Amino acid sequence: VQLQASGGGLVQAGDSLRLSCSASRRTSGRFTVGWFRQAPGKEREFVAAIRLNSGTTFYADSIKGRFTISKDNAENAVYLQMNSLEPGDTAVYYCAGSFTLINSNVRSSAGYSKWGQGTKVTVSS
Repeated sequence: VQLQASGGGLVQAGDSLRLSCSASRRTSGRFTVGWFRQAPGKEREFVAAIRLNSGTTFYADSIKGRFTISKDNAENAVYLQMNSLEPGDTAVYYCAGSFTLINSNVRSSAGYSKWGQGTKVTVSS
């Protein structure tokens, strides 16, 4: 399965954006999709993840309450709704997938084997 992220852009602080992660085919079983981001000069960090079979969600503390991850199984898509954006949210956002993650590894990029190409989000102050 291939993943493709889209929806990034240039916005002002306080604005909202919705990122999309589209899968090339329907996934089944214990597939987990995660969003990660990487700001210039910084390491890639976990943002949010969702299990496609159960809908269980996971969030980084830094974005909790502002970002919401959701899924549309019929569209083979996962979304990241980002509200109240801050300049510190500026980064390239990647979606990633895995069939084999356990809960304790959901926040680690090393556990994901499928990666999209990234979409850039720039938040101006």
